[in-house]
Amino acid sequence: MENNELLKQVTSKAKTWLTDYYDAQTQKEVQAMLDSSDTVPLIDAFYKDLEFGTGGLRGIMGTGSNRMNKYTVGAATQGLANYLLKEFSTLKEIKVVIGHDCRHNSKEFSQIVADILSANGIKAILFKDLRPVPEVSYSVRKLGCQSGIMITASHNPKQYNGYKVYWNDGAQVVPPHDKNIIAEVNRVSVDKINFNANKNLIETLDESIDDMFINDLKTIMLSPDSIKRHSDIGIVYTPIHGTGFTVVPKALKACGFTNIINVPEQDVISGDFPTVKSPNPEDPAAMAMAVQKAIETNADLVFATDPDADRFGAGIRNDKGEFILLNGNQTMLILIYYIITRKKELGQLTGKEYTVRTIVTSMLTQVVSEKNGVEMFECYTGFKWIAAIMRDLEGKRKYIGGGEESYGFLAEDFVRDKDSISAAILFGEIAAWVRDNGKTLYELLLDIYIEYGFSKEKGVSITKEGLTGAQEIEAMMKNFREKPLENIAGSKVVLIKDYATLKAHDINLGEIYTLEMPTTSNVLQYYTADKTKISIRPSGTEPKIKFYIEVNDKLNSRSDFEKVNEVADKKIELICKNLGI
Repeated sequence: MENNELLKQVTSKAKTWLTDYYDAQTQKEVQAMLDSSDTVPLIDAFYKDLEFGTGGLRGIMGTGSNRMNKYTVGAATQGLANYLLKEFSTLKEIKVVIGHDCRHNSKEFSQIVADILSANGIKAILFKDLRPVPEVSYSVRKLGCQSGIMITASHNPKQYNGYKVYWNDGAQVVPPHDKNIIAEVNRVSVDKINFNANKNLIETLDESIDDMFINDLKTIMLSPDSIKRHSDIGIVYTPIHGTGFTVVPKALKACGFTNIINVPEQDVISGDFPTVKSPNPEDPAAMAMAVQKAIETNADLVFATDPDADRFGAGIRNDKGEFILLNGNQTMLILIYYIITRKKELGQLTGKEYTVRTIVTSMLTQVVSEKNGVEMFECYTGFKWIAAIMRDLEGKRKYIGGGEESYGFLAEDFVRDKDSISAAILFGEIAAWVRDNGKTLYELLLDIYIEYGFSKEKGVSITKEGLTGAQEIEAMMKNFREKPLENIAGSKVVLIKDYATLKAHDINLGEIYTLEMPTTSNVLQYYTADKTKISIRPSGTEPKIKFYIEVNDKLNSRSDFEKVNEVADKKIELICKNLGI
């Protein structure tokens, strides 16, 4: 689209925000954008409407149709309300639970959501204060709600906020509900948003729901006696200024851990995330203060959760006593291995159990599952797809764990989103269990590599902001499709999977076959002869294009680890050069 035509369109759209349906401050900010000689802020604010991605509605806070504000939140809520009233028209009462994180405007947005739902005759159950994503998912099921809403932008930078929608199973919405909700939202004009709250239909949740949640989490424990023997394991925990502060320490103590060490500077609840550049445990810098605290206190473990406490990061000591930070694949690998191993030891595997991983997560988790007779299912990125498999198999088979490389894991089936709290409980339990077995967590990880194969993973994200950034990402994806790589790091590409077309090309056999997935997705994967896997996809929640690299090798002994790891690092470096990233 030519710039003049685009500017004409966004100008026309922006002028619709200069009516009395919008408050005076909003009109003032829109007019300032219209009057400015710099048209980029106007275009970025109005060139599109916020859409649901893998994590729901998410965007920069501010004025405009492409921003998080009371009107885009209002339209989303009114559209959701309209859809709920249609879908559950036979119910006497429709209930929606609403949570929020620590971000600027999160509490205000959650109140606006409650007001609009109640104005439409829907009971709004509002958390009294900030709470983690998994507790909101849990509450949808526990309280018999038809939907749930979490105001959060997860680990995004401080200028972002977001809006996650959950269905009556406690999972984020998937087709057809997501598309149907979007259709309803798109039909909502600002004059149709009912902001007039019915206070009689707004209920506030107190702390008793925390106790219910923690009591249910205690049921997933597999080695409580190990915790009793090693209750003093030193665990440094940081919520990185977010919601985990409200539940994680309390849950760990309830499960028997007595030596929880906090990071006071990061216990401060703040949407500015003052001690970090990025409030994401994937970023080593976000865990630096916790690691330093662990060194000072001679602690054994470092745990971190992101602001809405669905992501879990862990640090362990290596064979030299130094702290190393595990990536999401390693954390999931240890958790999957432990759950299966312990359930085997306890005689709890019946043959109906299953695990789940996303298509960009390490294939080694699948090797561990399947070699132990546990089927592992594969799904798209985003925990809503893991939850969709859980929904399909509910009552038929037993879910025992699943996750994704982006620091997300879920051990229990009474929550339907990634859960850092249960991951923290289990990871602490594993530390106690390996002590009983005369090992360290580091030695356990190496022993898993020796038994099942070594893999090393690296994720690379390239940020491209605004309309021009979106266009650049689209061009990059197009180039990788139209000019596919034939060799990567000296190994021949033997298989290409394109989830946008649901077609896979087996190059050796010269065959094209169909990928069995519930819908299409903008993901491209390369597989090479030496079992390297590379996945490329635009993020559904951030202005980024993401590359996921996984290389494989054989580890014969613990003493060979550093050498094998170094070879993998060099290979990944070469792959990045081949990809131009």
